[in-house]
Parts: sequence; structure tokens; C-alpha cells
Amino acid sequence: MAPDDPGLADLIARHAAHGDAHYPAESNHHLTGPEMAAKGVRLFAGWLSGDVVAMGGYVPWADGQAEVKSMHVAPSARGHGAGAAMLDVLMEAARAEGMVAIWLETGSRDASAPARRLYERAGFDYCAPFGGYVEDPESVFMTRAL
Repeated sequence: MAPDDPGLADLIARHAAHGDAHYPAESNHHLTGPEMAAKGVRLFAGWLSGDVVAMGGYVPWADGQAEVKSMHVAPSARGHGAGAAMLDVLMEAARAEGMVAIWLETGSRDASAPARRLYERAGFDYCAPFGGYVEDPESVFMTRAL
């Protein structure tokens, strides 16, 4: 799905606002729609009653690895499995594209605790910073084989 789709653009903006409300700017790693498009993020959306309520994507790396980007579920859809379903979709798409492992960065504060639980349940393990990330008390890093 294109990040400039109106429903998805709204959820991208809400995702950024959530990060901005809970984390300092230097620790925010969310991307705008144009940044996602420029980085080649494979973006997926989940719909409920005509509204985009979940999104997630991944950016493939040249070595068969990928990074989860911009997972977000609208408050109205939280607690109903939308996040798990979205994560399953993007991991299956990454696997089908030939990715063998997937990585992610998420927040360390209570506001991100549901996301960390989701990733833990999906088999992600905590790891050191990867790619261009550096140690940051506001971030945690996770990975899993596909």
C-alpha cells in the first residue's frame, strides 16, 4: 500500500504523534510517508469497517535481512489481535521475498510495553543495536529468524 493513501497517511501521522508524545526527538526513529517510500519500505495496512486501523512494514537489506518499520495499531483496534495479524503478514511477505531474519527497534518506556510483548510472543529476542542504531536507554532492539 502507498504511504500517501489518505487512510494510511492518517495512521502514519498518528504513529508519529504517539512517538513524539512519549519519546524525545533524538530517540524517535519513525518515518514519514515520503521517507518510507524513499527507503523502499514494503508497507501493509489492516482495515476494519472501511478505516485503516493497523499498519506495518519492513525494509529489506541486501543480505537477506529486513527491518520492521512503523508498526502501529489504532487505539480502537488494540487488544483484538490486529497487531499480531499485521506482524504475521509482514513476516510472511519478508519470508516470501527471501528474507531469512528480521530486526526491529522499539521504545523502552511503558508506552511501548504492548509492542514489546507482541514481539516477544512472536519469537523475537532482545539484541544489541544493529545497522545505524546506537545504544540508547529509550530504545530496545530485537531480532528473529524467519
